[in-house]
Amino acid sequence: MEDGPERGGSLSRRRVLALGAGGAAALLAGGAGLLGARPGGGAPPRDRASRGDPSGAAGAFAPEAAAPLFANRARAVRDGDRAAFLATVGSAPRAFQDVQSRMFDNLRRLPLEGWQERVVATQAADGRGAVVRTEMRYRLRGYDRGYAARTRYLALAPRSGSWTVVGDGASHGLTDDACIWDGGPLSVVKGRAGLVIGDAGGLEGIAERLDAAVPVVTSVVGRGWAQRVVALVPADTALASALAGPGQSLDEIAALATVVPAAGAGRGEDRVIVSPGTFGRLNGLGRDVVLTHELTHVAMGGARDRRTPLWLIEGFADYVGYRRVKISVRSAAGELRREVAAGRVPAALPAAAAFAGGSPRLSQAYQESWLACRMVADRYGEAALVRLYRTAGRVSEAAALRDVLGLTRDRFTALWRDYVKKELLR
Repeated sequence: MEDGPERGGSLSRRRVLALGAGGAAALLAGGAGLLGARPGGGAPPRDRASRGDPSGAAGAFAPEAAAPLFANRARAVRDGDRAAFLATVGSAPRAFQDVQSRMFDNLRRLPLEGWQERVVATQAADGRGAVVRTEMRYRLRGYDRGYAARTRYLALAPRSGSWTVVGDGASHGLTDDACIWDGGPLSVVKGRAGLVIGDAGGLEGIAERLDAAVPVVTSVVGRGWAQRVVALVPADTALASALAGPGQSLDEIAALATVVPAAGAGRGEDRVIVSPGTFGRLNGLGRDVVLTHELTHVAMGGARDRRTPLWLIEGFADYVGYRRVKISVRSAAGELRREVAAGRVPAALPAAAAFAGGSPRLSQAYQESWLACRMVADRYGEAALVRLYRTAGRVSEAAALRDVLGLTRDRFTALWRDYVKKELLR
């Protein structure tokens, strides 16, 4: 989902689920982060000139004067002219040149329909140069509907009547948005439905699982979605966390759906971030469930309406995730089963706060939500579950339950509690 428990940030999910099929395996999955945050991870620092800093005096740097520099960089990426691209950083320290060299090589490995940079603001300027905030735009051919945007900070210096890139904004405390090309040498695997990009191993297997997951998701939600996805698989867990968005940690999360903000108006571009360390510890069943769960968030738009209750968002994704696997309810909801067996039957559907990363009953919140959605499908049919999800994005939860199922919330809760006991205690 787009928002976390307080509807103001993304939600990270951490859950451990016992899986059968040849022994127990840990299944840790990310919730639908689907971040709609501005690139850069927060409000950008104001221009130093606007704060009255004498070193940022107006007129020291004119953004339009750097336009030829960025046009040259974009042309070099488009044409595969490595020498021309590196010439734009020829005066930079060797370490920065190496970073830019790796970035160019990785960009050329991607199916880019376009890539460009433009100055958005001047962060600092004096007679010796400027630090600028740029918007880096790119579009993946065949997968992105529009241009995605990332914020990057570059230090510029005058040279021979023009400008050259001499570094980034690190010395000014400015942090770039993470990009998959920031890692090691990229590999790109194209499946029937998925584009898998990363410097980790196992990309072919992920592409195959995504190809298998797309028809499963489509069989439930219908064909009214792109039926394709881009998965990013960095070898470095820190980069995976950064790609997932501000405040995210994928140390214990196998995958997470997110959205790269759009350049200009637009809803942004969907991505599934896979953290290979955690993902690699799952058995095959676990990998299938995780990827299908995240793909469901992509297909359903992650409930960007800011209205759909989290129990329905996550329960629905788990319902689809488990649809093609053979696992007993008692195994899939092991934590909740132990509580119910001890006489502690949940009194109410999990509230938003139950999905917070530090919630002591986080696993149970997901299990309760899954069983609520499973009950709807069992009792009223899968089509009714899909209608409930979509209706809940337009009206209140109570109204959705009434309009789709003909139930009050209290009656729905009572039916769900009975279902939980029946499924977990039999």
